[in-house]
Amino acid sequence: MKISARNNFQGKITAVEVGAVNSEVEVTLGGNDKIIAVVTNGSIKGLGLVAGKAVTALIKASSVLVLTDASGIALSARNVLAGIVTKLTNGPVSSEVAITLPSGTTVYATITQDAVDELSIKEGINASAVFKASSVILGVRK
Repeated sequence: MKISARNNFQGKITAVEVGAVNSEVEVTLGGNDKIIAVVTNGSIKGLGLVAGKAVTALIKASSVLVLTDASGIALSARNVLAGIVTKLTNGPVSSEVAITLPSGTTVYATITQDAVDELSIKEGINASAVFKASSVILGVRK
């Protein structure tokens, strides 16, 4: 598969919670990192999404926020993956931030250069990749 989504993770479904319209799908990546996706019940049925099934989780880098200080804050975003900034590519308008999780998985975020400056983002600092469950697209092999 060739796709433009910067974050392309292989994993297995470890839980599915079916709701009235949408379902919540827990995907475990290597190293026990977990991503939560919210997909329609039509997608659950059409893609055969059940526990144990291998899936690809896609998240656009522009959908990932970078959090550098979570003290005293609660977020509604279901996915908060803590790691270390291992690469920072600065541009005049936007920058790409690579956050490597303890498992070795790297999550990429594209944020404004102003945000990089305001948050004092640099390689080696602790940071979290934050994204909503509705920003995750799940794919399966035919």
